[in-house]
Amino acid sequence: MTTPDPIRRFVEATNAGDTAAFLDAFTDDAFLSDWGRDFHGRDGVARWNQSDNIGVQSKLSIVRVTQRDGVHHVRVAVTGNGFNGEGDMAFTLNGERIASLIIS
Repeated sequence: MTTPDPIRRFVEATNAGDTAAFLDAFTDDAFLSDWGRDFHGRDGVARWNQSDNIGVQSKLSIVRVTQRDGVHHVRVAVTGNGFNGEGDMAFTLNGERIASLIIS
């Protein structure tokens, strides 16, 4: 399966360290949950980005993408100064933006 544009932009912005482009990949009322830590809206996503993503120089590589019931399940390999290893992300899209991201 090809990677949907909003998810591709999410990965590219992360790898480029481009916070503005990263936040623009999300809807204004986006929801992000990282192993039970919940963040709401772009302000919440920005806090997570600073503490767990671009703020710790994360680099992402997509391992695989599948889709079930309207949710894109993405396996990623992560390197940087935070979490390192593979993990699963479940994206729900709204048009050309990410409405929900669940990390588990």
